[in-house]
Amino acid sequence: MPLFGTDGVRGLANGPLTADLALTLAQAAAVVLGQGRTAEARRAAGKRLTAVVARDPRVSGEFLAAAVCAGLASSGVDVLEAGVLPTPALAFLIADHDADFGVMVSASHNPAPDNGIKIFARGGVKLPDIVEQRIEAALGAPKLQPTGAGVGRIRRFADAEDRYVVHLLASLPHRLDGIHVVLDCAHGAASGVSPETFRDAGARVTVIGADPDGWNINDGVGSTHLDVLSAAVLEHGADVGIAHDGDADRCLAVDATGKVVDGDQIMAILAVAMKQRGHLVDDTLVATVMSNLGLHRAMDDHGIRVLQTAVGDRYVLEEMNAGGYSLGGEQSGHVIMSEFATTGDGLLTGLHLVAEMARTRSSLAELASVMTVYPQVLINVRDVDRTRAATDQGVADAVAAATAALGDTGRVLLRASGTEQLVRVMVEAADVHAAQTHADALATVVRERLAL
Repeated sequence: MPLFGTDGVRGLANGPLTADLALTLAQAAAVVLGQGRTAEARRAAGKRLTAVVARDPRVSGEFLAAAVCAGLASSGVDVLEAGVLPTPALAFLIADHDADFGVMVSASHNPAPDNGIKIFARGGVKLPDIVEQRIEAALGAPKLQPTGAGVGRIRRFADAEDRYVVHLLASLPHRLDGIHVVLDCAHGAASGVSPETFRDAGARVTVIGADPDGWNINDGVGSTHLDVLSAAVLEHGADVGIAHDGDADRCLAVDATGKVVDGDQIMAILAVAMKQRGHLVDDTLVATVMSNLGLHRAMDDHGIRVLQTAVGDRYVLEEMNAGGYSLGGEQSGHVIMSEFATTGDGLLTGLHLVAEMARTRSSLAELASVMTVYPQVLINVRDVDRTRAATDQGVADAVAAATAALGDTGRVLLRASGTEQLVRVMVEAADVHAAQTHADALATVVRERLAL
């Protein structure tokens, strides 16, 4: 089974993800990412490789980040230790400091006992599959073992947070004066930097979920528990609520009535605003196949093309990089604004969303009305042979029949899970009854045709 998953190496801390693995993984990364012309030119000039390391506040991050730093320094890499910061802050700092690569210790929206290691290449970009495979292969190969003056140094990246805040504020097209924002920081990596940045941008800020103790990250708060944020917005009479996940690469929102505004709606708002300002490259938005049909309808109404990718922000990034596009993301709240970031950035997204409220003097509900959300029913059909989902004729006939019945008022999507023996059946329709009826019927066919 491959070590790297869809977003780095992840697992139970001190279970599969041990300090030994973190150290060895860092040493292997030093070997692989220390290759290439740029690295060779640095060494020729008498310079060592440099890496930035950051983490979220979960307790296991303390020993895992220490192991990563040790592995890098023992391989001759100079380490800038940035402490607790969001994943997108690390990505920005790698590019801003012209570091050779960086390592983030975080399990994102997972519960506190889990942790993960994400490695970013020069420029703050995620590693392609082939490079991850090389690092995994290098785990059992000889490591770099300099001695004396050849070992790396570990230094504190003292102004890391300040650099990131200045970058975020400089990106804004409009200040946030007059907007009351409730921020839910998920007791995660954004607990310090997000409230500071929103206040510096002019917003009135009420903060929840910003008291990390190492164990409470994502625990009943953040982007996976929006009911807490909705209640806080209503309690405080705020204009908008912004929710991050544990490493703050996501942003979801709620309007003044407590209604959720998801990633699709946020992308719709930003796409229209960016097109108006001439910042939406080729009038194109990149989204995954799971994005709501309403997003496609809304973008079509505004002359914006939607390119679809497989599920996962890495596939969105690949398409954006290939075409030079400026906006993309997922329904889950991973939104990528490539003019300012190389990965999903929950703070950047939230700031630009609220800036559009301030610029237009509109409520979030008014802005979100640009898109009608089609009812979406998702059924996970378990204990079936997922490998036959794409080839079984009976399943294909059922999908075709449902698609024909819905016409242009809905759509059908079947996806085999990449990790479990299940098939996901997703149906969108103009009304929830039609979506549920077709989804139930398709799930029955899948269950009968693909039974193990």
